[in-house]
Amino acid sequence: MTYAPGPYGYGYAPVPPPPKPGVIPLAPLDLNHVLGGAFAAYRRHWKVLLGITLVSYALAALLIAGVVTAAWAGLSDRWAHTSTAEDVSLSDLTPLFTLLGAIWLACSVGLLLATALLHSAVAVVVQEAVLGRRVGFGTVWRRAWSRLGPVLGAVLLSAVAAVVPALLLMAGFFLLLAAMVASIGADDGSGAGWAVTGVLFLLLALAATPPALWLWVRFSLAPTAAVVESAGTLTALRRSAQLVRGAWWRIFGYTLVMLVIVAGVTFVVQTAVSLVTQASLFAAPLTQHATPGTIFFSTGTAAVVSTLLMLLTQAVLGPLQPLASGLLYVDQRIRRENLAPVLARAAGRPHA
Repeated sequence: MTYAPGPYGYGYAPVPPPPKPGVIPLAPLDLNHVLGGAFAAYRRHWKVLLGITLVSYALAALLIAGVVTAAWAGLSDRWAHTSTAEDVSLSDLTPLFTLLGAIWLACSVGLLLATALLHSAVAVVVQEAVLGRRVGFGTVWRRAWSRLGPVLGAVLLSAVAAVVPALLLMAGFFLLLAAMVASIGADDGSGAGWAVTGVLFLLLALAATPPALWLWVRFSLAPTAAVVESAGTLTALRRSAQLVRGAWWRIFGYTLVMLVIVAGVTFVVQTAVSLVTQASLFAAPLTQHATPGTIFFSTGTAAVVSTLLMLLTQAVLGPLQPLASGLLYVDQRIRRENLAPVLARAAGRPHA
């Protein structure tokens, strides 16, 4: 190390800080760097990120709306011939369960496609934001769309572990509901078997949650690897597992902090919207010239505005967690593969 005079004529020259061409310093990152870098990348590229998010979820909404409309049309035609509520049996509720299953499947597919496209776009933004470069909507869309297949596969396979407890939980509740319906008006205990099976599914969901969480964190860096390294689905999953190995708790903790921040902001916004909506609902009947029409218009408008604001909140905050995961991918490669000098050269900055 070079010896240089200090403030009192002796000492060593301080180590120069790592270069920072973009949103993060090109060195191992701590929690402040990851969170600050995610928010900085969002501020610099908010138009692109918000645009991609809105387009992605608009396409998902169209898919869900089409499936729900078709399923409800078939269900309403069948139930039009049901005379009274007493005539409804468990077999008559099969179309309802089918409708709920179709809605759940449509929502899952639509959200999966939207999430994959968002993760792909965020990975492109992270690539440029780390180097301090701007990127337009068209470039992000083309690059994200070209990598949608591998990212979709990575998101799907990494989400399977998280979906398993949810499926078991939903199956348990459906079985308990079927047990309640079967026991109405029956004294033979015909719903006991359904109830026991439903409780068993709920216990299985509880037992499957810890391994599902472990796998979700283990493969959380796969979407970014699929875009940055132009890797296929299985290669991206293996890369994520390799990078996460030995750092599971740190990556889980950093991701959890970002999720808590997003959930906290969402809760505050939704609480404020709910209070305003309830105030309008109570205020409408108290007006001097309130009529059923004005009350209906007031409550309907409040409900629509509340729903739109909540959806907009989800769209605005949606890119934050993928941004944090993208920066954690860069951080792990800096720690394990000495990626910092490569990034510094790509950004035209000297690196010690």
